[in-house]
Amino acid sequence: MTALALGPEWLQPDSIIAWLGPWALVGLALIVFAECGLLLGFFMPGDSLLFTAGLFVAQGAIQVPLWLVCAILVVAAFAGNTAGYWIGRAAGPAVFDKPKSRLFKPQHVRKTQDFFDKYGNRAIVLGRFVPVVRTFITVMAGVGRMEPKRYLTYSLIGGVAWAAGVTVLGFWLGQFVFVRANIELMLILIVLVSVLPILVELVRARRSGGAHAK
Repeated sequence: MTALALGPEWLQPDSIIAWLGPWALVGLALIVFAECGLLLGFFMPGDSLLFTAGLFVAQGAIQVPLWLVCAILVVAAFAGNTAGYWIGRAAGPAVFDKPKSRLFKPQHVRKTQDFFDKYGNRAIVLGRFVPVVRTFITVMAGVGRMEPKRYLTYSLIGGVAWAAGVTVLGFWLGQFVFVRANIELMLILIVLVSVLPILVELVRARRSGGAHAK
């Protein structure tokens, strides 16, 4: 597979998987966990990494059954979101109660609570597919005190749709010669498609707001 011109080489999905070697699946699970739950993981190429993992399974470079790869990555994504939620829930009050902080203010927490009251279920599911957003939205759900059962339910739905869905897509498309010959193009498309859910929600919210204003 050729090198991908989608950022530093150490962040390129095929380079990451190749470097991990026989520990590829373990490494992928840890990366997914970090991106979904730890703020430091926001820069990781989650969508393209999952897609490439599926493609590697199709090619035999990752010699693990597809169902097991998907199961492990879904567990990692759900565990990451769970950790991120409780980090936000535990650390949120201490951080946001600082009166001199310009960024972390109590009103931000209230706005976050209002946001999840209105869009919570869709936000948790759709946020999975948006780089950076999937890292921070889970912590903000904890900060905003989203009801745990509700959060975990939709987090699991989003985890299955994202971690398993994108991996299976990579596996299926990876069986076509055109896809294997145009990996860069496919990964760029994956990134572009990943932002569509949020764009749709923004347009829908704007139209709804305009209708109420009339």
